[in-house]
Amino acid sequence: GGKDRRSGLILTIPLCLEQTSMDELSVTLDYLLSIPSEKCKARGFTVIVDGRKSQWNVVKTVVLMLQNVVPAEVSLVCVVKPDEFWDKKVTHFCFWKEKDRLGFEVILVSANKLTRYIEPCQLTEDFGGTLTYDHMDWLNKRLVFEKFTKESTSLLDELALINNGSDKGTQQEKERSIDLNFLPSVDPETVLQTGHELLSELQQRRFNGSDGGVSWSPMDDELLAQPQVMKLLDSLREQYTRYQEVCRQRSKRTQLEEIQQKVMQVVNWLEGPGSEQLRTQWGIGDSIRASQALQQKHEEIESQHSEWFAVYVELNQQIAALLNAGDEEDLVELKALQQQLSDVCYRQASQLEFRQNLLQAALEFHSVAQDLSQQLDGLLGMLCVDVAPADGASIQQTLKLLEEKLKSVDLGLQGLREKGQSLLDQISNQASWAYGKDVTIENKENVDHIQGVMEDMQLRKQRCEDMVDVRRLKMLQMVQLFKCEEDAAQAVEWLSELLDALLKTHIRLGDDAQETKVLLEKHRKFVDVAQSTYDYGRQLLQATVVLCQSLRCTSRSSGDTLPRLNRVWKQFTITSEERVHRLETAVAFHSSAEKILQECPEQPEAFNEMEQFDEIEAVGKSLLDRLTVPVVYPDGSEQYFGSPSDMASAAEHIREKMKLVSLKKQQLRQPEATTPES
Repeated sequence: GGKDRRSGLILTIPLCLEQTSMDELSVTLDYLLSIPSEKCKARGFTVIVDGRKSQWNVVKTVVLMLQNVVPAEVSLVCVVKPDEFWDKKVTHFCFWKEKDRLGFEVILVSANKLTRYIEPCQLTEDFGGTLTYDHMDWLNKRLVFEKFTKESTSLLDELALINNGSDKGTQQEKERSIDLNFLPSVDPETVLQTGHELLSELQQRRFNGSDGGVSWSPMDDELLAQPQVMKLLDSLREQYTRYQEVCRQRSKRTQLEEIQQKVMQVVNWLEGPGSEQLRTQWGIGDSIRASQALQQKHEEIESQHSEWFAVYVELNQQIAALLNAGDEEDLVELKALQQQLSDVCYRQASQLEFRQNLLQAALEFHSVAQDLSQQLDGLLGMLCVDVAPADGASIQQTLKLLEEKLKSVDLGLQGLREKGQSLLDQISNQASWAYGKDVTIENKENVDHIQGVMEDMQLRKQRCEDMVDVRRLKMLQMVQLFKCEEDAAQAVEWLSELLDALLKTHIRLGDDAQETKVLLEKHRKFVDVAQSTYDYGRQLLQATVVLCQSLRCTSRSSGDTLPRLNRVWKQFTITSEERVHRLETAVAFHSSAEKILQECPEQPEAFNEMEQFDEIEAVGKSLLDRLTVPVVYPDGSEQYFGSPSDMASAAEHIREKMKLVSLKKQQLRQPEATTPES
């Protein structure tokens, strides 16, 4: 980077203790001398050979080599010598005497004397100067420049070849797919980035100072490199822009061809194997298992279609992207492809959905038919079992269960009709996607099967209804039979309660004739109630006989109820007659006694006959005797009216009235006794 006083470039050759290869040095000098421009070379070079660490014969060889390498460009060679080392040897070879033969001047100089020939600001620190220089940095930048120059030049040739071939090629060549020869050997982006970084570094060196703060002018090779880099970058950008457009056009064309190829693959498969798969699937199955098998087969078909539908979605997205960014010349073709693909895919998807809905409807129909068949089987099994209930409540529960099952069957049959009609409607529309195939025969088989199932279920349901009507009548008769038996047993209980009430509460005989007559009248009404209860029980038992004959069965309770009813009624009749006899006797006693006791003593002619008193006393004694006698039933059992204290109370009242009658009798006898004495 330094310059001599004539503005010529300074070339420094540092020699070391190791053996120096002249061939490598010659090549290096050739390379270094190729860097400056011809204008710089015309000003000549000043060569500094640093021999302080080398031998004299090496220095001499290097100087002589300069004669062959750069004789015209070298104006001065400064050999930096070590102190007092070469004095004797120099005398044997004087460079200044060889100036004419060498073509340049050679001087031996110490490092500290070098500033006599070159300004200190143009010398590096190694020679006591102030010029800032980093050889490794210069070398690295030079390598980057050389690499960029080589790669960019090669890349420009390749891009020009590609771009020119694209411009001159035929339409068929433009439409060919990109192969490996189409791609550049290096990445244009990388080369451009390298060039920009290099140019930035060169421009930065031009304006920035060194680390020490002293500004310095860049070397001529760097100044020369800047326009070269800028020119290469401009050419690269131009060719790369054209190359990108070529790639974009070819990529778009290739993408369009690939899309067209994939679209045709999808369309050909859907209209070919896909449609053929649906053509072979027309049945609905005759059971749940058969419908499920058809559904599984259809799911396999759907799975195969799903793969192609996924391709359709991807292609549709690609086509939409191209439509948004495509050229006018591609829009018509892209829209046509998109429309063709959408029509085929939507038509096939609709057919798949229709088939799936049809199979689902068939499965639901067969499921309802199977449930209804099971309900009918359960109802028939219930009707075939003979009814042997324990009571009327269980019969009512069974009858309720029977009605619920029949109602469930009605609802099931209604649901079957609805499902069947819906399925028939779908089958009638099947011809719309039959691909021109005549499906009348296949549809007729499906229709006949559906109608046959519904008719069979209707017949089975009708038979069950008839059997339910018969069973309902029988069960209602059994309910009535149990009701009659229960009511008859209740009548026996009521009659027994009436008998018990007659014995325990119907005790009083009355204090006078009027009260006794009232008691007698109440007793007759009481007997009427018992008679009605007995007649009601008899009628119920007669009804049970008729119902048993109708049901062809024997009642478990009526055979015991009738004897019980007759036995209780007989006991009630005997007890009632005894009660009537006692009341009638009491009426006669009270009437006769009250008549005698109410007559006036001034009428003695009424008592002329004492037989009336004797009769009253006889009736009273008979009544008292009857109160102590129990009621004897045909089976030999005995029952008393009331408790002993109750009977004693009734007897005491009768005795008191008999005493009154006896006292009246005595009073009437006294006048008869006094008359003879007078």
